[in-house]
Amino acid sequence: MKRILSIVLCMLMILSVAACTKETQAPAGQAETLTGVGKGFAGEVKVTVTKEGDKITNVVVDSHTETNGIGTKAVDEIPAKIVDANSTDVEAVAGATVTSEAIVYAVNNALDPAKYPAPTAAVKEDKKPEAVVAAEVYQGFGFASEGRLGPGKDDTDTPVFSFNDVFAHTLFDQEGRILAMTVDVLEVATPNYDGEGMPHFSGFPGQGGYNNDSNHDEKVDGKTEDTEENFIAEINSWVSKRDRGASYVMGAGSWSEQMDKFEETFVGMTVEEVEEWFEKYCSDLNGRPLKDGSDKPEDKAKYDALTAEEKAMLADVTSGATMSLKDPHGDIVTAIKRSFENRVPLEEVREVASMGTAVLPLHRLGPGKDDTGVSVYSINKVFANALFDGQGKIAALYVDQLEVATPNYDGASMPHFTGFPGQSYNNDENHDEKVDGTITVTDDSFLDEIKGWVTKRDRGEGYVMGTGTWEAQMDKFEELFIGKTADEVEEWFEKYCSDLNGRPLKDGSDKPEDKEKYDALSDDEKAMLADVTSAATMSLNDGHGDLVGAIKKAFENRVEIDLTVK
Repeated sequence: MKRILSIVLCMLMILSVAACTKETQAPAGQAETLTGVGKGFAGEVKVTVTKEGDKITNVVVDSHTETNGIGTKAVDEIPAKIVDANSTDVEAVAGATVTSEAIVYAVNNALDPAKYPAPTAAVKEDKKPEAVVAAEVYQGFGFASEGRLGPGKDDTDTPVFSFNDVFAHTLFDQEGRILAMTVDVLEVATPNYDGEGMPHFSGFPGQGGYNNDSNHDEKVDGKTEDTEENFIAEINSWVSKRDRGASYVMGAGSWSEQMDKFEETFVGMTVEEVEEWFEKYCSDLNGRPLKDGSDKPEDKAKYDALTAEEKAMLADVTSGATMSLKDPHGDIVTAIKRSFENRVPLEEVREVASMGTAVLPLHRLGPGKDDTGVSVYSINKVFANALFDGQGKIAALYVDQLEVATPNYDGASMPHFTGFPGQSYNNDENHDEKVDGTITVTDDSFLDEIKGWVTKRDRGEGYVMGTGTWEAQMDKFEELFIGKTADEVEEWFEKYCSDLNGRPLKDGSDKPEDKEKYDALSDDEKAMLADVTSAATMSLNDGHGDLVGAIKKAFENRVEIDLTVK
């Protein structure tokens, strides 16, 4: 009897489940809308799928954080492929494999969530920042650039190259001890590098492009287009290592997590102590923190000479950070040191709730051409370092910029980038607006050129433009923006700067659009602009760099701190 009852109950359960399943399906001929999620290169990819019976009629990517110009190719193409095939068994978009697979998984999750469950994100403990009190605070920004030969060569025996810009935003107390720090790196490689997510640069237009591994399978698929359009697209897609996010995993964790661990270790130290820590506790071979069990005799001897307490400290550090602090991937130690050397006192700051750091790269076509008709090009990277109060208003701001131009640019103090080894470009060696010959890049000249890059602030008094040096003009804008939110800075720019060139409006413009915009202002607004333009007339957003966008991005990148100055 019990056996019969059990069979009956099982049958009833099966019928019940079948009935429930049938109730969730749309009637034949009616559209059914489903949502799904997949894990992309830079975060979640969410989709909406529409189907009628067994036919997929529409796929829409609702939200994503994939890299513009790379992952977005898959966002543009994969949904249509799925609809056309009426299947998720479609070929990935070359160069955007991870994003392609994320969209496919999201659609599968929508269609069959039992078989394709939504990916779960790791839960990270939300730690509140430790309260810090200081009598005096100094803000510093440091920059250090390195070229890298490699890693290796592609399958056609063409070398891979990259350049790495490290930038450090640091707060110091009156004794030079680090109160808070954010370090980031922009790494850009030739497009034959096979790692997905790496920003690429092929060289300047006219240099012939570069070998391209578009689908990251360690096989060259051809060359990148030798066009201004590709030059623009590549630079516009550059993102820093922090902006590459949790997907950029290496060794003990993501790059950001490892850098966070080092920053945590260095808080409370002076720059000299950071250098001493590096010299004592990192490998002389590769700049990585020492670990027990190394198979390198030099590292083993250095580690074995440490005390038990020092070994325990290193075990804690290397549980979260094993990457190098100084190698061709970037000289982090030097960037921190330079941030101390460049520090400025913050005399009016009393409370800081967050700090933000950002880099915003931008291309420039020009200015003009040399005397042989070859175009001049440049790359501009704006670095914005901001402190914000609890209301998101700017408490302190330090903006700098790196501009590098082709060597046919005639400015005497302009940093140059000729290209990668094997490429060549016209050279105006004595800056007389006449080409003296052509430079062909070697491994040594590539490394030396990048090592010599200096920012506009570091170019100092020699870099004069309009009403003063670049540095003095930027100081005036920074002073103006204190007390404003990032949105208010953007609003100020929209209202008080030229729509033609991004410069602050002035009385007497010969441009009708600027004159009309200026004349519509009140007397008080005109007086304010007269004060601004007495010291700062350069553009806040043009081909030289998007300063406003960088400030806004610094706000978006902000991290909590709890700093009180007494």
